[in-house]
Amino acid sequence: MRALIGALALTLAAVPLAGKAPTPGPADVDWPGYGGQPDEAGYADLAQIDRGNVARLGLAWSLDLPGEQTLEATPLAIDGVLYFTGSFADVYAVSVETGKLLWKHEARVWQHNPAKMTYIFPLNRGVAYADGRVFVGATDGRLIALDAKNGNELWSVETVEHNDRRTITGAPRVFRGKVIIGQGGGDSGSRGYVTAYDQKTGKRIWRFHTVPGTPEENRPENNGGDPAMEAAAKTWNGEYWKTGTGGTAWHGITFDPEFNRIYVGTGNSGPYAPEKRSPGGGDNLYLASIVALDADTGRYIWHYQENPREAWDYKSTMGIVSTTLTIDGKLRKVLLHAPTNGFFYVIDREAGKLISAEKLGKATWADRIDPATGRPVEKPDIRYETGSTLMYPSSLGAHNWQAMSFNPRTGLVYVPYMQLGMRYTRAPDTFLGVKALPEFSGDPQDGKGALIAWDPVTQTRRWEVWHKWLWNGGTLSTAGDLVFQGTADGWLTGYDAADGKVLWRFNAGLGIIAPPISYRWRGTQYVSVLVGWGGSNFYAMGIMPSGWRYNAQPRRLLTFRLDGKARLAPTAPYDETVHPLDDPSIELTPADVAAGGTLFNISCGGCHGKDVESAGAPGPDLRESGIAMDRAALWSVVHEGALLPRGMPRFPAFTEAQVGQIYQFIRARARAASGGGDHAR
Repeated sequence: MRALIGALALTLAAVPLAGKAPTPGPADVDWPGYGGQPDEAGYADLAQIDRGNVARLGLAWSLDLPGEQTLEATPLAIDGVLYFTGSFADVYAVSVETGKLLWKHEARVWQHNPAKMTYIFPLNRGVAYADGRVFVGATDGRLIALDAKNGNELWSVETVEHNDRRTITGAPRVFRGKVIIGQGGGDSGSRGYVTAYDQKTGKRIWRFHTVPGTPEENRPENNGGDPAMEAAAKTWNGEYWKTGTGGTAWHGITFDPEFNRIYVGTGNSGPYAPEKRSPGGGDNLYLASIVALDADTGRYIWHYQENPREAWDYKSTMGIVSTTLTIDGKLRKVLLHAPTNGFFYVIDREAGKLISAEKLGKATWADRIDPATGRPVEKPDIRYETGSTLMYPSSLGAHNWQAMSFNPRTGLVYVPYMQLGMRYTRAPDTFLGVKALPEFSGDPQDGKGALIAWDPVTQTRRWEVWHKWLWNGGTLSTAGDLVFQGTADGWLTGYDAADGKVLWRFNAGLGIIAPPISYRWRGTQYVSVLVGWGGSNFYAMGIMPSGWRYNAQPRRLLTFRLDGKARLAPTAPYDETVHPLDDPSIELTPADVAAGGTLFNISCGGCHGKDVESAGAPGPDLRESGIAMDRAALWSVVHEGALLPRGMPRFPAFTEAQVGQIYQFIRARARAASGGGDHAR
């Protein structure tokens, strides 16, 4: 019966309510926000480029971006200008027609607060625009307003404490004279919140914390208290405000003009181990949840928790799509969500109640989501109660921040999917309380990614295209019945939105993780995308492509149109061969090599790769580095901060002896790669 109703609903979902006709005429069509329109659907209602002519799509122009590393931003297209951010929140303004750089604003994070650079990879997902102002969240926690005409700074506010571990990687959102931003840092235990500011002045209007604070802070009768915090505190135990909470809102934020609400996706716990942060039980609200807030006041309206008592670095910070679907013969105002936990959720956005949820891919932590209670029916031992548990998906998720898109013409959601397991092992002496390492279980799809076309009405997979690598780009869908996605192997591909057939491909010369956008300017439809592969190098070994070299391929902005004739200059090819540097006269001491390995993997592996095996970004492979050959030069970089302006953090707490041990470990790994073994001479 459900299948029959679903089939009927699909038919209805493809007609005018859920499938608008392409916009006629040559009027300009901007891409004004992170997800396109406020619904965050990643959909362009444009059909000049369609499945019949996409083979004619060619490069209009390209712009090299020297000094950039990981490029994750979604550009905005406003009145013929593209606005986007680089790795450390520098903002660029570029002409749509010519690709000429109009202005650039440098955030200078390394100068303003260099300590923040040690907490996060160099990345930023973009800007917001309203009323002639461009808004950007800097890595160091500042929210900055710029004049869209010239890039001059209009105001700047500190959204976080100067010396805490919160950082900003996500794009702000704008609504009704306000601009809202959240932060990352939940892994360190930082308490999450979102803050709305006045667009003209930067004055703080309201703030909502996503998890409770101290008992005094939670009480409504106290200054700053909130009934929602008092209610949430009842789901926590122990002195959680001392051990850490998490729940930071670092990405998914959607404004709903129909209900005048903000939907906030909240993050993982910190520490991960539940008994460490909240002994004795408790769901730990509002971790791993969607929380609905009044847009004018920030007042709590409802929440839906996707992972009660989160324990695996699972998060609900992925993009939240707002739309209307026909389900069981009725129009439903819904949210579409694919968090990291491997399920796809359809939620009533008026009441916050679950409509349906099914597995998007391989998810072994739960059998199903109970439609009556909205809670997961969990498998035993998933919180590593017996010491060690292998689970799918990994903490990277079945879907991460990379944008999914919803096409109202096809009624399908196009999701960048990932398949990988992870072994969680209790580690009570560590801050997180658990050690988590990726693990392959013999499934041939482990370590791979896919583009999945998902039907949110029937909760089924319509089609899929598998990729070689796990970490790929976000998606764009259009009224031309097309889906675009860039991948880690460096290709931008246009697919038929109905069946996934490859209709067009372009070799960008470097992996892509950012989502493309499409817009129309002076009668011409364009597609633009940032090319700058990167991400967490800790998962590099056998999971991420290791053939992209740090700074070997230029980071670029590419823009396409029908019959574009531009050509990319040739760059260094993809090459997985390691070219280590070694000096056989350098003597290695086993104890120093071992100690250096521990220090390196804790402090350096996230950017330079576990055991010095890098995937090319955000940091170079130090086995090939001339600087790492010279102990004095390494000291000047690591301790003194010689490369701060280029994004390399300073680690002033390291002693000369510790930097020497890291040096020994790098030299040992380089020697092993050159065939000389990694033991002391």
